[in-house]
Amino acid sequence: MPITQLLRRLSGDQRGVSVLQFAIIAPAFIAVMIAVIEIAFVYLAQGGLETAADAASRELMTGQAQQGGMTSAQFKTAVCASLPPYLKCSSLMIDVSTASSYSGANLGTPTLTYDSSGNVNNSFSYNPGTQGAIVVVRLMYLWPTITGPLGFNISNQTGNNRLLIATSVLKSEYY
Repeated sequence: MPITQLLRRLSGDQRGVSVLQFAIIAPAFIAVMIAVIEIAFVYLAQGGLETAADAASRELMTGQAQQGGMTSAQFKTAVCASLPPYLKCSSLMIDVSTASSYSGANLGTPTLTYDSSGNVNNSFSYNPGTQGAIVVVRLMYLWPTITGPLGFNISNQTGNNRLLIATSVLKSEYY
């Protein structure tokens, strides 16, 4: 059988075309699905952290933390009680500070420093203020991420982690 006749027969054969098309499209489709799932998890974690920040802010706004003499560790325990089950207390960092005005509140993303074991070694403040004080509550959480195919990576910290931050600025009531 001459080569031209063989090529003519093969060019008209449609068997296996679907498998070939899927093999071409599958990597991109899988990459998009992994990206969608990973971003959905990040949004879920961010929502849980925002809810915990609201609960923590209420403790400070109403003066319960100040009047109860809560220490930094006790305040973290109270905040951890309002975390959803998929967020671990060990990955939570809390910064509570006061500001002289709303425009002077520090709302920037902190620069995290790490020790040789990859643990965060920043020291955050715990200053709940007094009556009428403007208080800034920042909850920070290192959310583990995965790197997907085709270069998908949403981590912004070392060790494939994404820093999630929930911030609440409030004025404590007169108690």
